[in-house]
Amino acid sequence: MSIATILSRKGTSVVTIAPGATVLQAMRLLMEHRIGGVIVTRRDAPIGILTERDVLRIGAEDPAQLSSRTVESAMTSRLITGDPEDSLQRVMDVMTENRIRHLPIVVDGKLVGIVSIGDVVNEARRAAESENQHLRAYIYGAG
Repeated sequence: MSIATILSRKGTSVVTIAPGATVLQAMRLLMEHRIGGVIVTRRDAPIGILTERDVLRIGAEDPAQLSSRTVESAMTSRLITGDPEDSLQRVMDVMTENRIRHLPIVVDGKLVGIVSIGDVVNEARRAAESENQHLRAYIYGAG
């Protein structure tokens, strides 16, 4: 199963923000959309991510920075991305190895979606339930 399957279920809409926006503006976007991370884009190309953890760290260090610090200065710029054809297992491995909860999906430098750890867990659960149903049908059908 590929990540394209998850994107076909959840959609490809991604909340983005410009690098010059403030961290406070990003925080409001996170709350408005009830998400844990926002992708930072320049001319539709992803250049970073700002997550709840980043916002909390900045707020704990100096709350006044929330309204003056730019997203670009606070974002993680070493963006780890996936491809729609990546397998669910590959994405789980990437997220686990890099300790990330959001994986932007990119094709030819363009953002085409995002998957969260919750999306991945739900898809793994769905696959396991389907396999269990097939196994039960096989066992009870054979008996």
